[in-house]
Amino acid sequence: MFQTFDTQASPAQGPARLAALRRVLAAEGLAGFIVPRADIHQGEYVAARDERLQWLTGFTGSAGFCIVLPTLAGVFIDGRYRTQVKGQVDLAHFTPVPWPETKPGDWIKAHLPEGVVGFDPWLHSADEIATLEAALEDTGVILRACANQIDRIWPDQPGPPLGRAFPHPDSLAGETSAQKRTRLAEALRADGQTAAVITLPDSICWLLNIRGADVPRNPILHALAILHDNGHATLFADAAKFDEVTRSHLGAHVSLRPVSAFVPALHTLQGPVRVDRATAPLAVSTELQEAGIAVAWGDDPCRLPKAKKTAAEIQGMREAHLRDGAAMVEFLCWLDSQTPKGRLTEIDVVRALEGFRRATNALHDISFDTICGSGPHGAIMHYRVTDESNRAIGRNELLLVDSGAQYLDGTTDITRTIAVGDPGDYARACFTRVLQGTIAISRVRWPAGYAGRDLDPLARYALWLGGQDFNHGTGHGVGAFLSVHEGPQRLSRISEVQLEPGMILSNEPGYYREGEFGIRLENLVVVQLATNLPGGDPERTQLCFETLTFVPFDRRLLRPDLLSPGDRDWLNAYHAQVLARLAPRLSADALIWCQAACAVI
Repeated sequence: MFQTFDTQASPAQGPARLAALRRVLAAEGLAGFIVPRADIHQGEYVAARDERLQWLTGFTGSAGFCIVLPTLAGVFIDGRYRTQVKGQVDLAHFTPVPWPETKPGDWIKAHLPEGVVGFDPWLHSADEIATLEAALEDTGVILRACANQIDRIWPDQPGPPLGRAFPHPDSLAGETSAQKRTRLAEALRADGQTAAVITLPDSICWLLNIRGADVPRNPILHALAILHDNGHATLFADAAKFDEVTRSHLGAHVSLRPVSAFVPALHTLQGPVRVDRATAPLAVSTELQEAGIAVAWGDDPCRLPKAKKTAAEIQGMREAHLRDGAAMVEFLCWLDSQTPKGRLTEIDVVRALEGFRRATNALHDISFDTICGSGPHGAIMHYRVTDESNRAIGRNELLLVDSGAQYLDGTTDITRTIAVGDPGDYARACFTRVLQGTIAISRVRWPAGYAGRDLDPLARYALWLGGQDFNHGTGHGVGAFLSVHEGPQRLSRISEVQLEPGMILSNEPGYYREGEFGIRLENLVVVQLATNLPGGDPERTQLCFETLTFVPFDRRLLRPDLLSPGDRDWLNAYHAQVLARLAPRLSADALIWCQAACAVI
């Protein structure tokens, strides 16, 4: 389905809704309220009923929160959204706050001498609230768990999603649900724990080898679960989502119960019960503790095993990327034939690209709403075209297209920046530095035990030499026919999670000049054991990346004089692989285009 999105509050609605919220808060004796972009599952992707931040402020980004005080409402956004937020919120009533540079506790202390700030304990993790409480200690500000105040004033709030659940084949997962549950139950017993509460939808889908349709673009099921130390699991979800085939797939050792039974079930557990203080809502541990049940803080037991893909999942991802790569080349060939005519708009490009993916006859859905930013729109990192913002693609500018697909055998995410005419030598120099960052991550070998923060600077080095940088992480984890953004692995200056074989990540440095252009280049990579090198230490384990994405980079945007010999060799070898792997899948015209695009530098 082709669609654009423009569901944020209008400039008139934002202040009216803010005023309504403040009236409710005053009646409740609250001096403030925190409105996160979150749901009870604490995942990144939320259903329409949980878009409270967007409904109140108009901001549509995938991360952030608003703290509403009597005379000030701060919208906290990270580096990805500094430009976007200014065009979406009413700046006369909402104040953008750079986060995490500005801590919410420090901001509250600076603007509220005393009073009670409310929060919904189902929408915040224990870690988040503990950090905020520590920051507000010895002040006149008190945090109070309370009912959600937005829900009280949102008259037409959508109902909960009822997407269909369906089995994910064991052959694509590489392991049965029973095997996963047995393995994780053994770990619980080894830690002296009787059960684990699981709230992340992608963890539940991975554990039970099922998929769902409760949020756009990501095949996840909104549910809650308890994994017991005997390998039995209790799944809390609406029964209407499950047909007989999926119920049979769950098997005899997975019990399906309504969501309303979740809290009563918590009260029946024998401790200690594992709860992830970073991802589970605070209400989970509160309910357990109030029932006298011991809480054992620990990681969601699914997150790390899920991140380390099986051989079957990796092979599925390889095939999905070749299929998707061919669709991308068909698209880029078409794009080059159309841009000289000067009639294309951003929406035209989005629709055409999805059409090429649908032509594979294997597309389940796109993996996120395509980011297609021409000229200055490219500098808005997570730009989403709407009917109102739709822009004609001009001459002599850059076009940034960040897109992906969900196939039954894998999830893709790729960004290419394309020349339309001649964008100038400065843009080519910036593009080349970004590409050097992509190449540096692609080529690196590193000692086992390193984390994403250790590799992230490699993607920035060439940009730093040019006095430039980018305000987002270099890469996020990616699921296998699951969420296109997956934790805990990341290539980021703040990621301390060790990179391990089987983890799939994006490799996507960029550069953005507000009001002018944006550049981002993205491939997906998978962590592998590196082979021993002649003269190397055979006792020292090293890791490396295998590139999964095969689509040419735009040679017209290169400054070859800036490339090192190693950069040039990698790029030529990569383009040779692109041509060799995709040639049998391409139409005659796309093959000719690809041969030219992959010519030796």
